[in-house]
Amino acid sequence: MVLTNEEIERYSRQIILRNVGGRGQERLKQGKVLIIGAGGLGSPAAYYRRLPV
Repeated sequence: MVLTNEEIERYSRQIILRNVGGRGQERLKQGKVLIIGAGGLGSPAAYYRRLPV
């Protein structure tokens, strides 16, 4: 999976990290998230996770 120019700009601060890089950011993009409980922190986390990039 290739990152778009917009994604590269958005995630540039993560991509420059040696332990993340472009490959790591692509893996994060493909990742899945499980949120258990939708309390005070779970609700916003679920909401922001689903926003389009």
